[in-house]
Amino acid sequence: MRKDFLWGGATAANQYEGGYREGGRGLSINDVERGACYGKTRQIDDSVLDGVYYPSHTAVDFYHRYKEDIALFKEMGFRCFRLSISWSRIFPNGDETEPNEEGLAFYDRVFDELRKNNIEPVVTLSHYETPLYLVQKYGSWRNRKLVGFFLHYCETVFERYKDKVKYWMTFNEINATLASPRPWHQAGIVYSDSEDRWQTAFQASHHMLVASAAAVAAGHRINPEFQIGCMLLYPQTYAATCAPEDQIARHDKMRFTYYYGDVQVRGRYTNTCRDLWKKYNACPAMEPGDEEILKNGTVDYIGFSYYFSSIEGKGLEQVEGNIFAGGRNPLLESTQWGWQIDPLGLRLTLNELYDRYQIPLFIVENGMGAVDQIASDGKIHDDYRIDYLRRHIQAMKDAVEIDGVDLMGYTPWGCIDLISASTGEMKKRYGFIYVDKDDTGAGTLNRMKKDSFFWYQKVIATNGEDLA
Repeated sequence: MRKDFLWGGATAANQYEGGYREGGRGLSINDVERGACYGKTRQIDDSVLDGVYYPSHTAVDFYHRYKEDIALFKEMGFRCFRLSISWSRIFPNGDETEPNEEGLAFYDRVFDELRKNNIEPVVTLSHYETPLYLVQKYGSWRNRKLVGFFLHYCETVFERYKDKVKYWMTFNEINATLASPRPWHQAGIVYSDSEDRWQTAFQASHHMLVASAAAVAAGHRINPEFQIGCMLLYPQTYAATCAPEDQIARHDKMRFTYYYGDVQVRGRYTNTCRDLWKKYNACPAMEPGDEEILKNGTVDYIGFSYYFSSIEGKGLEQVEGNIFAGGRNPLLESTQWGWQIDPLGLRLTLNELYDRYQIPLFIVENGMGAVDQIASDGKIHDDYRIDYLRRHIQAMKDAVEIDGVDLMGYTPWGCIDLISASTGEMKKRYGFIYVDKDDTGAGTLNRMKKDSFFWYQKVIATNGEDLA
């Protein structure tokens, strides 16, 4: 791996930060989602209700423990740390003219602490964090006005942190807007019964793509040294058989990802995009100048998440996934949550993305959720996590060193235990650092190093050479 390779870990404010009403912060869409103790499907409320457990309210309390956590990241050897800014901490409603100074000052302290420990911040501007007020008053990303609100937010933080943050991403897993059965998480949208779902999804996506491009252009204007990327969920998919129909099914599924990649990297709606409009009889309304905004706001790199692969074809047994689901591959083992483990799929993903777009890539999410137990010796022996990451890092190295892929860095998801995005669980743990909290919110929030902590420390120290 190259000498400046960015080894680190990844989190998101809504799953990690807590302090949901402190420092003048407003509500986000996550603050009205109930936790796993209410059932597998998370319930969305109109407002915060008394006596109900909402996981994001405390999360694992990075808001108060950031110095402790950053010290642990330094001990592991992190060269970078991926986190997100909570939009409603900067603009509590989302549509204000003036920002919340207490919120800006909080991230000043975090970025200063990271810099003091020689850790590069990698900042996501919108990680499933739409302010709730924008959803309730404007209909969220259905409404063109959110383009201006988002751009104002981005310009505010770009100016404030222009000397503290170099690496940015606009929308986390933006392709979830079109393909996910849960668009609430990404775009703050719950479809009405009478609504044309596809038309709304394409329209919201267009507004987000325009907002992203405008933010990229603004960031480059404010600091030409900024590196600003997009972030895609990559649902690696294989055809179930060699039947041509299965090959087409695989192709069709991947188009939902390439739709967003094409616009953000190439700066235009391609034939892939237009074919989807035709297929679903929907087309976003555009304003004069939108095409120019997209053209002038292309990204510098592609960040992406990779956890598993699936297969496509007729009559397949379906398996779980984070957003995209697919067919069960009989050749692969699965995690406790049914996510299929496929290290070679990561190598293939790197090659597919790099061959298609020819710009640097950044693996900003990869990891394995598991139930971790404290052993009789008082330690957490998570060999299963070490094995998962070891095999994926080896596949990543092969893509770089054998296939010639240009890769910037690697930030495994949930480098410290945090709230599950899909269910609000704590028992589904990803981290190198254990956090004492359960699915009901009970626990001390004390931190403990797992065996994987020391293994990853060695991986970073040897720049990926020692994976034993």
